[in-house]
Amino acid sequence: MNPNLNRRQFLGRALLSGAIARTVPSFLAATCQQLQAFGDPSAIAAPTGHDVPILVVLQLAGGNDGLNTVVPFANDEYHRARPKLALERGQVLRLTDEVGLHPALTGLKSLFDDGHLGVIQSVGYPNPNRSHFRSTDIWMTASASDRVENHGWIGRYFDHACAGADPTVGIAIGRQAPLAFAAGHPSGVSLENPESLHYIEGELENGPNMKGQNGSEKYYRQFGVGSTETMDVHTTNSGSSIGSVSGSHVGHLDSPLDFLERTTADAQSSGDQIRQVAAKGRNQLSYPASRLATDLKLVARLISGGLPTRVYYVSHGGFDTHTNQLPTHQRLLTELGEATKAFLADLKAMGQLDRVLLMTFSEFGRRVAENANGGTDHGAAAPLFVAGGKVKPGVHGSAPSLAPENLLNGDVRFSTDFRSVYGTVLEKWLKTPSVPILGAVFPQLNFMA
Repeated sequence: MNPNLNRRQFLGRALLSGAIARTVPSFLAATCQQLQAFGDPSAIAAPTGHDVPILVVLQLAGGNDGLNTVVPFANDEYHRARPKLALERGQVLRLTDEVGLHPALTGLKSLFDDGHLGVIQSVGYPNPNRSHFRSTDIWMTASASDRVENHGWIGRYFDHACAGADPTVGIAIGRQAPLAFAAGHPSGVSLENPESLHYIEGELENGPNMKGQNGSEKYYRQFGVGSTETMDVHTTNSGSSIGSVSGSHVGHLDSPLDFLERTTADAQSSGDQIRQVAAKGRNQLSYPASRLATDLKLVARLISGGLPTRVYYVSHGGFDTHTNQLPTHQRLLTELGEATKAFLADLKAMGQLDRVLLMTFSEFGRRVAENANGGTDHGAAAPLFVAGGKVKPGVHGSAPSLAPENLLNGDVRFSTDFRSVYGTVLEKWLKTPSVPILGAVFPQLNFMA
């Protein structure tokens, strides 16, 4: 470790690392590993931020009802299973002669018509789990349902394909970085609003105290609002308590923090640098008034500013619609469609659309049959969306069979393994071998142009 690390070198390689929530320990670990390189600015070439493909992962937290999102309006079994919740043929926004989008998704329909949206049907995995947290862990780690992984699939991508990258190689918008970012050599930061960052000092909840060389206890120091929560509760959302599910991982650091004695002042001043970098970006278009739109607006602004980020992560929660689903789902899908449309239009105005792929996922779909409370319960497979300038538009895969004899305990059976989606993104978009990251070969899909 270089004891002569100065302010210019520290900030030069960790510009946005102050904007940390869960990732404070991860950042410090990554910083410790790279201090020798910091001492020699020529040791690592700085990416330009304008020449790499970007993946934006959009989590629909809570378990989105896929059947009322991509609606099999021509299927009689759908209408029989949902006498109150089924959407009629004349309501849906038709994509094919069999399926259409929920009427609230006019924003996504316009992207579909413009050739920038793909729908992948019946995505899931063998032996599905209906627990929000376990299923989220499976999606975030790309693990089999009977295997527990500590590192996320994006984190493994960072480890295998982004060695020496800036800590901002991954940015999660929110209070806590997702399990998907957990890596052997932690990278990535999480932030909510660069303009409101503030310095706080204290001990990370449930984290170990760190001892300096003199044996004294050290406190974690961080910017922003730290949280070890994995679920937000929004009591105003009828039947939709899950605001976000980050996964079960809570990072920690087991390396000495003695170097903080030399760099705390520099870390404090980096908050100003964070705001300066964010201010470089300019949104070209206006966005609707929703939390999701605000988050995607920030992503677009950071892309415009030229950050060398390869993966952005955003969450849109509230999809746990056990009761009174119709109005809640209508609102959530309206926000999804309008925000996504504004985001892609903004990227196009910036000349950045062909560099960005947006992919949605939800931990599971809902059951085929409606329940007695005007909602739907935890299910299994569901569709997901991919959007961007290089997406092959259309509906990929076939609509699920809803005949009772073809269901899995009342749930939609998967026909596309979600790891095939990840593998295709890794191979065709991020241009990296997928097997070291996913641990096996999964069939490639055809949703990239």
